[in-house]
Amino acid sequence: MYKENNSNRSIVSHFHLLYFGGLIFGLLLMLMYSSNQILTGDQMQMLDKGYQGAYENTWLSYGNAASAVGNIPGSLSAYVIGFPLMLWDSSWAPMLFLLLLHLFSFLLLDSVIKKVFDQKIRLIFLVLYWLNPWFLFESLLYNPSYLFFFAALHFWSAFHLREKSSFIYSFLHLLSIGMAMQLHYSWPILAVISTYLFYRNIIKINWLGIVSAAAVIFISLVPYFQETFFNSDLVSHPGDKERDRYIGWGGVHVYPVFKAFLYWFRYASFLFTNKVVLGANFEWVSSIESLQNIVMYLWRTIVFVIGGASLWIVWKSNLYAWKQIRKQLFRTASKQTLTQENWLLLYTIGVLLGIFISAVLSPIVFSYWHLVIIFPFALFPLLLFLNHWLKTHSIALVKYLMLITLYFTFINLIAAHDSEKFSYKVDYVQQTLKFKEQQPHR
Repeated sequence: MYKENNSNRSIVSHFHLLYFGGLIFGLLLMLMYSSNQILTGDQMQMLDKGYQGAYENTWLSYGNAASAVGNIPGSLSAYVIGFPLMLWDSSWAPMLFLLLLHLFSFLLLDSVIKKVFDQKIRLIFLVLYWLNPWFLFESLLYNPSYLFFFAALHFWSAFHLREKSSFIYSFLHLLSIGMAMQLHYSWPILAVISTYLFYRNIIKINWLGIVSAAAVIFISLVPYFQETFFNSDLVSHPGDKERDRYIGWGGVHVYPVFKAFLYWFRYASFLFTNKVVLGANFEWVSSIESLQNIVMYLWRTIVFVIGGASLWIVWKSNLYAWKQIRKQLFRTASKQTLTQENWLLLYTIGVLLGIFISAVLSPIVFSYWHLVIIFPFALFPLLLFLNHWLKTHSIALVKYLMLITLYFTFINLIAAHDSEKFSYKVDYVQQTLKFKEQQPHR
């Protein structure tokens, strides 16, 4: 008991130092990632749209090209690049705007976490979300990277609709889905969550707010509808691998659905994307190839072993969460007031339904970036399990969080300098300037 009280006193007395220190450290890691990002076709598509909007006032009505299902509808992917450039004509303007959205995503999520849990869980969430390589690896100009903010806005607005309807929260709730739709085709997951919450009668909708948001979304898509009337290729341009695919292809084949659910567990674990683990070649360690290989395989062994071990905790936390909420899944469940923890779990049930429906309907096999929108929510069962576990166990929590932070920092340093999307050999600003010089709009 003494250790527990001592740990609690340490957290209470140093909470703000640990909290804001973690926030600042995460921002520094984001800047490091950002400056080393390798510009590829996806980033160049977004930069091109942003430059056209900022320099020529030509705002394209469609986003990046996607596999099998055409270009993403709407101009938002141009706005998130072009508007910051209009305020500050610098390569860093759109990048800093993205990092600001990342910060807002954390603050929105944390504003709910602090209402449900104590300071210990808030610090755990700070480390597991804000400093997590899954999250920081998206510190680049790539349309899925913007989804964290809209996922957080969806969750935050839904939480505020638990007890009473509100025009502004209803408006923001539907708007978060509509804006996510203009960034990536994973937006149906948010729509399914909202449908489930409404079915369970655990959000109270203001219909004027919903209608107003729907009108804004529709108006923003009018230029896209007009464009597709003259250019049908925007709706569908499948590659050679996708020509035999169709809506519902994922449901016919078991593997796409199975793989989609695997990401639910991976996002909460330390088993990070292969673009981090397998992307590092360690050429900077030595010019001797055999030594590079030794370090490379040692790195992979460490990450896979620790990542695999962490999956056991994630599985256990999800099993605990299931036992807590299984009797509350359906509308016919007890009408007693839900606890805030159970409301969070019902939200995660909506996420799982969204994953299932999206995977069934998808004409492709999902990769990690297709489902990155669910990353924050995959942490909820783990937070609930740890909250329960810490009530009956005495540990030096700050020390364990420091160890996890050190491990995450180790992963982040490697990933930001030597991975498939980031390299110490490149400079973000120089790449954008070179790309800009090659475009007719300057």
